[in-house]
Formats: sequence, C-alpha cells, structure tokens
Amino acid sequence: MSRVGKKPIQVPDKIKISYKNKIIIVEGEKGSLTQTIHPDIDLNIEGGFITVSVNSDNKFGKALHGMTRSIVSNMITGVNKGFERILEINGIGYRAELKGNTIVFNLGFSHPVIFDLPDGITASVEKNTVIKLSSINKQELGLAAASIRRLKPPESYKGKGIKYAEEKIRKKAGKTGTK
Repeated sequence: MSRVGKKPIQVPDKIKISYKNKIIIVEGEKGSLTQTIHPDIDLNIEGGFITVSVNSDNKFGKALHGMTRSIVSNMITGVNKGFERILEINGIGYRAELKGNTIVFNLGFSHPVIFDLPDGITASVEKNTVIKLSSINKQELGLAAASIRRLKPPESYKGKGIKYAEEKIRKKAGKTGTK
C-alpha cells in the first residue's frame, strides 16, 4: 500500500464533486476538471473526505494508488486556488513578448521563436524576462512550462537561457589561460 495513497483528501465546502463510471468531475470557483480513474482504483466520497483504495492485488494497481490520490488532490487544489509556474529568461538580448495567446521569444537565434499557449493556460510577461504561467490543471501547466524551457535550456557556463524561477544553475569554470 502507498503511504501517499492512504491519506484522505479533504474537500472544501465550495467544491462540488461527482463520481460515476470511473470518471471524476471536480467543479470549483475557478472552473471544472475531469479525470478518468483506472479500473484497479476506486474512490470513496464520504463526509467531506475522499479516500482512494485499490481493487486488485496486482502490482500495477498498487503503483497507481498514490499517483491517483495526488491527481485528485491536485484537481481539488486547482479548481479552488489554481497553480502558477514562473520562468526566467537570462541573457543579453533575450526577451519574451505576449501577443494574444502566443508568446514570441527572442533567444539569440536568427528568427523569433513563437510558442502557442495550450487551452486553459494563461500567461503574463513582466519586464520582458519573467513569464508567469497559470492554470487550474497542474499537469498541463507543467508540460507547457517544460516545453517553454526546452526552447533554450540554460547553459552551464554563463547561465544563458530559460530556467524555472526556483532552479539553481551550477556554473562550470571556464578555460583558464596559462603562460
């Protein structure tokens, strides 16, 4: 049994949850999310708490126990508070500009890089170098942030590129000139 999966999930009063035919729908003030639950996993909704249980003894079902609990918990947090991911652009001349539902990056290439935001994700660009992504779906938000970071990952000598705000770049020592 998973230690994470055993913990009950507390449901706030303003969140509405429906669970039928292995499909859970979570509705809150920020929107609604839908997720299909694997047949080896079952959810019990009672008294403002959700508990996740495993139906079978196979290894795959046990592996999904904690992950399913985390997904449902993130759905509740997302429709209640939402999620945010911050990216920073480092480098001379590197910048981003928001145009509608697309972000245009100047990252030292011979052409601007255009990134279309997925549905449900909003972005704001501050000081041309800080990108704030927000969404109610944590999975989609993480994928979008990783896709943006992948456009120009930070290099290890000067730290130029796109990085997460909380990420620390370990810089290597460059070559030293000796005579």
